[in-house]
Amino acid sequence: MSSNGHGCCKTGPGYASPLEAMSGPRESLIYVTSVYSGTGIEKPDYLATVDVDPNSPTYSKVIHRLPVPHLGDELHHTGWNSCSSCHGDPSAQRRFLIVPALVSGRVYVIDVKTNPKAPSLHKVVDPADIIEKTGLAYPHTSHCLASGEIMISCLGDKDGNAEGNGFLILDSEFNVKGRWEKPGHSPQYGYDFWYQPRHNTMISTSWGAPRAFTKGFNLEHLSEGLYGRHLHVYDWPGGELRQTLDLGDSGLLPLEIRFLHDPAKDTGFVGSALTSNMIRFFKNQDGSWSHEVSISVKPLKVQNWILPEMPGLITDFLISLDDRFLYFVNWLHGDIRQYNIEDVKNPKLTGQVWVGGLIQKGSPIVAVTDDGETWQAEVPEIQGKKLRAGPQMIQLSLDGKRLYATNSLFSTWDKQFYPDLVQQGSHIIQIDVDTEKGGLKINPNFFVDFGTEPHGPSLAHEMRYPGGDCTSDIWI
Repeated sequence: MSSNGHGCCKTGPGYASPLEAMSGPRESLIYVTSVYSGTGIEKPDYLATVDVDPNSPTYSKVIHRLPVPHLGDELHHTGWNSCSSCHGDPSAQRRFLIVPALVSGRVYVIDVKTNPKAPSLHKVVDPADIIEKTGLAYPHTSHCLASGEIMISCLGDKDGNAEGNGFLILDSEFNVKGRWEKPGHSPQYGYDFWYQPRHNTMISTSWGAPRAFTKGFNLEHLSEGLYGRHLHVYDWPGGELRQTLDLGDSGLLPLEIRFLHDPAKDTGFVGSALTSNMIRFFKNQDGSWSHEVSISVKPLKVQNWILPEMPGLITDFLISLDDRFLYFVNWLHGDIRQYNIEDVKNPKLTGQVWVGGLIQKGSPIVAVTDDGETWQAEVPEIQGKKLRAGPQMIQLSLDGKRLYATNSLFSTWDKQFYPDLVQQGSHIIQIDVDTEKGGLKINPNFFVDFGTEPHGPSLAHEMRYPGGDCTSDIWI
């Protein structure tokens, strides 16, 4: 029997288990959300197809661009119409990439199966329809469900108030069905979510009110209560809010959340961006949930910046499919880290590489040690190109040996913290991973430059492989 109890052989999309997925084929394409919204270039955002086959003549090049039909969308995170959660369903196909537009509220459905190298637009879910039927706006994270439906977290109402946030359900034909959570059970703030069916649990995280974060980061908004610090624990699939975990001052702006991939496990991690802590959550014997700070990134004392201390700003992280390694980025500091989490209560730093950031050599900003010495990070050029901004979204190959990183967070925040990024455009880099002893090393042969795009520099954000990956697939 396969791990999901549906039979002995592959019948639906994805893989029977996370370990089986690690033996899947090497990635040859990556789909990347690419943004012009907020950059001053009046062009629609697009889905870029990037060739990542080292034997191809177009290796590390954008080989196709699918512009969406509207301006001002801010394409952000994506998901699938079906993934490994539907592995036992012979009628299911991983055919469509679900692409929510964070600012406009649209949801694009893109066919990536008919021609994987040249995806096409299948359907647009109109924001007016979503608002009319659910009151939801600012869609963010999309996950497929084993039922064939699509669930999307929405961060607010049409006016940008956090109080209106919740979870949108689309049916298998991408029609608006309604909200997932029970009435009166909406989270305080929305952002990411992950479900672990064997524990009948879904947990969601908290960014903030869209009317705050869409204008850039303002510390006063934090004191005004417009940003979150909570995890919301839901009954799955019932939609009842069972518990709210207050992460306190050590858990400000909890963004990405991942359970361990093994569906039997009852623990996972969430990255707290502003306080730069990796927080582990876990189930207690009585069925309730608790949390603890697992990894802390100390703020750096700095000179020539807007504040005397600079947080790392953990904006993305992921876990390898075998649950051995955890990777995260510090968008402001500029490093990517690898931790061994085989002892999940005691992560060990096994790799670190500097790939950008505000304190790289050549920057006016310097870090200051406790004894008053100043320092800056050594960041190598790749193919003669200086690395811009800091690492932001990451994606890992199925076998865990290649880590890809983009550098755009959100156009408004990009302009605030890395104004040169908007002028010069994003890039994608690839890090070689030592999966035996641990370790990270920049691949000098891979550099995708979004500063040379036909319509001008664009902002590259999230990445997906056609066959699924460790941040989209959930096993049941």
